[in-house]
Amino acid sequence: MTETAHAADGTLAGETSAETTLHEQRGHPLRPSGPARAHLAPGLLLTGLLKTTRPKQWVKNVLVIAAPAAAGRLFSVPALLREALVFALFTACAAAVYLINDARDAEADRAHPVKCRRPVAAGQVPVPVAYTVGGVLAALGPLLAARLAPPLVAVLLIAYLAMQLAYCVSLKHVLVVDLAVVTTGFLMRAMIGGLALGIPLSRWFLITTGFGALFMVSAKRYSEAVQMAGKAGATRALLTEYTTGYLRFVWQLAAGVAVLAYCLWALEGHGGPAAGLLPWRQLSMVAFILAILRYAVFADRGTAGEPEDVVLRDRALALIGLAWLAMYALAVAHW
Repeated sequence: MTETAHAADGTLAGETSAETTLHEQRGHPLRPSGPARAHLAPGLLLTGLLKTTRPKQWVKNVLVIAAPAAAGRLFSVPALLREALVFALFTACAAAVYLINDARDAEADRAHPVKCRRPVAAGQVPVPVAYTVGGVLAALGPLLAARLAPPLVAVLLIAYLAMQLAYCVSLKHVLVVDLAVVTTGFLMRAMIGGLALGIPLSRWFLITTGFGALFMVSAKRYSEAVQMAGKAGATRALLTEYTTGYLRFVWQLAAGVAVLAYCLWALEGHGGPAAGLLPWRQLSMVAFILAILRYAVFADRGTAGEPEDVVLRDRALALIGLAWLAMYALAVAHW
């Protein structure tokens, strides 16, 4: 009886070990049991929490300096300190959304071939911990903004959190609305830097930023749709409802409007001695259009699924971007 029990235990252990190995080979980490999860090392837990906040995505929050830079009011110690604060607060709020989103989608992510590696889905970060840390960050961001920044900054952060949490719960499943919400998130990043310094936001700035963001968001969706076509369960459910033709139309339309708005801003400038030796505003149009056209190459190929990778890894695009920044800075300096 005892020997039989031992044999059964041995067989079960062997099957469990084999199953674990099979899952690891397939890239599906098994969910740790309750006791194993309870004894996670603090360092491993902190690493998982940090990874869940998507540090790679923090580069998006650099948009908070867009409005002050466009107005030529960025380079002073008070302005830099205020913008650094706003960057940190927006990053905290964005991190809160990622944590809550991953906690909510943990079960679904475990069935996904890529998302199953996320710390919450893999069991590295327990779901209650992700909810708790996300809630703390979501409360801390607006509270600190209310004490350390103009009131409108706190209002915008609260609006951002409400919109993004609604997106996590339901809006990401609504056609077109999902594109609008993600685009608005980028626009809010660009607006909050101006609000922090009391800078009026020009119509051209808002139009160019908004449609530029829509261009990148729809190009990302288009690339995801192209790359994941025919791979059931490996992509967003909503992508199956979009056609690649429609997404292509959206990013082409958005690129056109962004270019038009930027050109109208540039041509609105006046020449003369105050403009310097060269008409930098008008010349910056060339670099801006080239940057859009270069990025559109990756969008057309369906390889713009990770915008930050495209911007950081393509040397030609990086050089065009630097040239545009230089000309834009000179244009603002002589405005």
